[in-house]
Amino acid sequence: MAQHNLGTVLSFEFIRTVTKGRFWIGTLSVPLIIAVVFGLIFLSNTSTDTAAAAQKSAQFSISYTDASGLITAEDAALFSATAADSPDAGITAVQSGTVDAFFDYPTQPESTPVRVYGADRGLFENGKYAAVAQAMLTHAVEQRIGSPQLSALAAGRVQIETVTYDGTEESGGLGSVIPPMVFLVIFYGLIVLLAGQMLNSTLEEKENRVTEMILTTLKPTTLIAGKVIALFGIGLVQMIVFLSPVLIGRLFFPEELSLTALDVPPLILDPVRMTVGLLILVGGFALFTTTLVAIGAVMPTAKEAGNFMGVMMALIFVPFYAVALVVSDPQSVIVQIFTYFPFSAPVTALLRNAFGSLGLLEAGIVIAILFTGAAVMLRLAVRLFQYGSISYTSKVNVRTALRAGSRHPAEGPPTTGS
Repeated sequence: MAQHNLGTVLSFEFIRTVTKGRFWIGTLSVPLIIAVVFGLIFLSNTSTDTAAAAQKSAQFSISYTDASGLITAEDAALFSATAADSPDAGITAVQSGTVDAFFDYPTQPESTPVRVYGADRGLFENGKYAAVAQAMLTHAVEQRIGSPQLSALAAGRVQIETVTYDGTEESGGLGSVIPPMVFLVIFYGLIVLLAGQMLNSTLEEKENRVTEMILTTLKPTTLIAGKVIALFGIGLVQMIVFLSPVLIGRLFFPEELSLTALDVPPLILDPVRMTVGLLILVGGFALFTTTLVAIGAVMPTAKEAGNFMGVMMALIFVPFYAVALVVSDPQSVIVQIFTYFPFSAPVTALLRNAFGSLGLLEAGIVIAILFTGAAVMLRLAVRLFQYGSISYTSKVNVRTALRAGSRHPAEGPPTTGS
């Protein structure tokens, strides 16, 4: 019978939430925003590439003066550039429209700026003048050196690949950070979108004044557990929806969303860090869910409960004020406090896990804290809801509720509210 009642509560809470329009508006807004951002980036990159290609093939007239003596007539001829009589003459030619651009190379271009003058063609297109001036000088220097290899080395055009080791194992770098960091993004998305639902899961019945009738057929433990499990199911639906744009994009636009196109290094899935990240995500979500359910059981109205929800939301953003310290000095006192304080632990531990500074022992302690805290808060939520189920107009006194619950663990709600 209890199992049947739990299933009834679970299905009722789940269906009641997922059939509401505002749930889907909030849930679908995330992937929609992601899709729009990716679309804008794709269109922007396409138009930028087109404009850059057009600039490369654009023809414009050039005059120049060269006090350094590096640029020969042959070098200038490759760019269809002609020598000007003087800097003033070159500037005057640009102003009168005789030439499109004039380059004034100083005696020591390595320490003195090259002056570039051109006809205004718009902010983006005006960049072609400096690019060609640089190309002319680079070509002239390469001709002086006489070796393409030495020219590339002198210009700093060297590809460097860095490999780091953690003991005898090769570290993954950024490619190993991104996959476990996804759990932090999911955690924030779930909490931000579901916090109101968590808080209202017990408040709704109290505000509708139907809790007494509900508790005549259901045990408080069954009711609260059903609500919490339903919230987990709702969170799972949202996670699937959040990930859908990436899956759809990879299916229909594999080249545009490839790691190479996005300038992302190859991803490395460390099974240990991914497992730890998943457990911290589940434990953190469980802790915040049960805590907000307990707050809802204490407060008589959603308006009063909203103040406490603000505090809870602030707690998950506090670690970001010390994110540089979390990454650079994870053993500092403040980071250690954030790591083991239950309500800042999920974010801090997920950050440290992603960057590889959370040891297995530390991860085990954090996971134990989160799941133990969730179990304690679930028990507390049951007692508070049981005691305050008919306290429609006043806030439940937590100490009184706990004392009453310890004296009468098997009894239903009291006959009078606090």
